[in-house]
Amino acid sequence: MNEILKRVSDIGIIPVIAFNSVEEAVPLCRALVAGGLPAAEVTFRTACAEDCIKTINKEVPEMLLGAGTVLTIDQADRAMAAGAKFIVAPGYDPKVTQHVIDQGGLMMPGTATAGEMQQAMNQGCEIVKYFPAEANGGVAMLKNIGAALKSCKWMCTGGVNSKNVNDYLGYSQIVAVGGTWMCKSDMIKAEKWDEITAICKEAVKTMLGFSLAHVGINCENEVDAQRAAKTLCAFFGFDYKPGNSSIFAGSAVECMKAPYLGKNGHIAIGTNNIDRAVYHLGRQGVEFDESTRKPKAIYLKGEVGGFAIHLVQK
Repeated sequence: MNEILKRVSDIGIIPVIAFNSVEEAVPLCRALVAGGLPAAEVTFRTACAEDCIKTINKEVPEMLLGAGTVLTIDQADRAMAAGAKFIVAPGYDPKVTQHVIDQGGLMMPGTATAGEMQQAMNQGCEIVKYFPAEANGGVAMLKNIGAALKSCKWMCTGGVNSKNVNDYLGYSQIVAVGGTWMCKSDMIKAEKWDEITAICKEAVKTMLGFSLAHVGINCENEVDAQRAAKTLCAFFGFDYKPGNSSIFAGSAVECMKAPYLGKNGHIAIGTNNIDRAVYHLGRQGVEFDESTRKPKAIYLKGEVGGFAIHLVQK
C-alpha cells in the first residue's frame, strides 16, 4: 500500500472539515493532533479551503491533509498545489480521476455501486470512497460487493459515527472512515478546542477497543505449567486447554511451559486492530519489539510490574 494511504489506514478515522475561516484552521488541527487524529479531509465547499490547507501545512506539519468535495480539475490542481496529499470526491468523474493520477496524486473518487468501484479500481485507484455509506446500505452492502471485488479497499463517509465506527473498521476491506462527529461545525464556530480534543481521544479509544485478553504466567517447565493450570481449573471450573508452548486455564490465564518474556510472565491486551494500535501507541512514545511481531500480535519493549506486555488482535 502507498505510504500515504498506509497512514490513512493506520490513523483509521479521518475528520472531515468544512472551515468557515482560515483563522480556525490551526487551532482546530492542533486540537485534532492532541486528540490522536493527526489528519483531516478539508472540503472544498468553502472559499477558504485552499488557504486553510496551505496554512495548516505550514503551521501544523504533522497533519496529513486531504482535500474533499473536489469536483473539477481546477479544484484538484489547486488542492494539490496547496499541499493536499490525497484528493477525495463525492462522485466518480473519470476525467478528474485520471487527471489526478496523471499528476502523481492520490485519488479517492466517490462510489456507490460495484460498477463505479470496478471502473475506479481499473483506472488505478488503490482506495475508493464509499459515499454516502449508511444511505447506500452500509457495511452489509460492502460485504456483498467485497465478496466479488476482493481487492477493493474503501474509505467510508456519510452516516459514520461513534456508535457504528467499529462496524465499518471491523471489515478488513474498509481501511478508514471519515466523519464530522468529533468536530462539528457549531463546535468549531464556538472554538471548543478542548472539547474537540476530548471527543477525538474518545473516538480513538473506541476504535482501538483495548481490553484485557489474558495473563501469562512463566512456569519453570511443562510439569509446573500443567500443575498450575489444573489447580486453577479445579478451583474455578475453567476449561483445561493444552497447547504447544502453553496451557490455558479457561481464557483468562496462560501457563507457559517454559519462561518467556517478562520476569513473571506477560499481560495480553486485546485490540481491534494491531497496526492501528501500534501507530497510535507509537505516537505516545510507546516502543515495540519488532522481533516479536506476528500478523495479530506484538510485544512492547520493557516490562510493567515484572510482566511483559503484548497486544493481540481480537
